[in-house]
Amino acid sequence: MSASPDSSRPRGPHSSGDTSSFGFRDVDAREKVRMVRGVFDSVASSYDLMNDLMSGGVHRLWKDAAAARLNPRPGETILDVAGGTGDMARRYSKMARRAQERRGGDDASVIVLDYNAEMILAGVEKGGEPEMIWTVGDAMALPIPDASVDAYSISFGIRNVSDIAVALKEARRVLKPGGRFLCLEFSRPTAEAVRKAYDAWSFHAIPRIGGWVAKDRDSYQYLVESIRRFPDQSTFKAMIEQAGFSRVAVTNLSGGVAAIHFGWAV
Repeated sequence: MSASPDSSRPRGPHSSGDTSSFGFRDVDAREKVRMVRGVFDSVASSYDLMNDLMSGGVHRLWKDAAAARLNPRPGETILDVAGGTGDMARRYSKMARRAQERRGGDDASVIVLDYNAEMILAGVEKGGEPEMIWTVGDAMALPIPDASVDAYSISFGIRNVSDIAVALKEARRVLKPGGRFLCLEFSRPTAEAVRKAYDAWSFHAIPRIGGWVAKDRDSYQYLVESIRRFPDQSTFKAMIEQAGFSRVAVTNLSGGVAAIHFGWAV
């Protein structure tokens, strides 16, 4: 899932001066916007299939766990940033509707926001839920008023921005007091054996699968490298706290291959 940087903003820990990481390379932050857009333009039509192939379907369990942690409720406005083809938003919509059927209340509103129009179009073609609203927007400069959403989520997207700190501050800005922040992202396996096995699988198999299935080895090579450049669990937790969130908790999934970071805007 994609989320573009705004190169006019101050840089944070994931960038240096006018540069930002693109996989294992450091590139001009403005150039990264074009490069990340190109990656997701290329993989949009096969993105969901590739997620299944790359994770053996486990990403679906991770997403289920993240949606349960967010706990969507009737009448809420939920912003799903880097929402891509709408996997998380569909979960949120169905969960909020089931809660509404049990205890009443207003319809929820789930905003799917992604910088990449091709990803949004792929999601629209896949089909949505009545609660879902699709929009193209920038994680670094959200087209959302201050203190206007009840929950913010970003899944497998924040590592694609040029300045993580700015994205986190934007999340804090748009959340109401008491609002919930959730980030699901690839992270650092906690056991050495798991880390070595995952490194071998991701660096050798995933780019090859990308070449065979999506006809695009380079984009999947970038996706693998971007995971390695992303901060580990404790570093990212500290960044979320620095952005103004409280009671930040980390839940490792599959031994830390992925992790849920959850916090409150209070």
